[in-house]
Amino acid sequence: MWTRLPDAAGPVEISIDGERFVAREGDTVAAALLAAGVTTFRTTFSGAPRAPLCMMGACFECLVTIDGRAKQQACMTQVAQGMAIETRA
Repeated sequence: MWTRLPDAAGPVEISIDGERFVAREGDTVAAALLAAGVTTFRTTFSGAPRAPLCMMGACFECLVTIDGRAKQQACMTQVAQGMAIETRA
């Protein structure tokens, strides 16, 4: 029999491309972006959309700007209260 663990994660307020969202404490930026419906994190020079692929820091497809710092791996960074995230979509 499976037992469901309680969702103990608290709310964390963040902004994504200037819009306010509530994420779950302990989630990565990539998880928070996907939960908010963001499907393109950046684009290549040719304009091709990119989003997380590996979710473990190996592929670098999830690069975003976090609190003004460009080229941060969204899958390797936990959300923090007041964090400002910018995609290049």
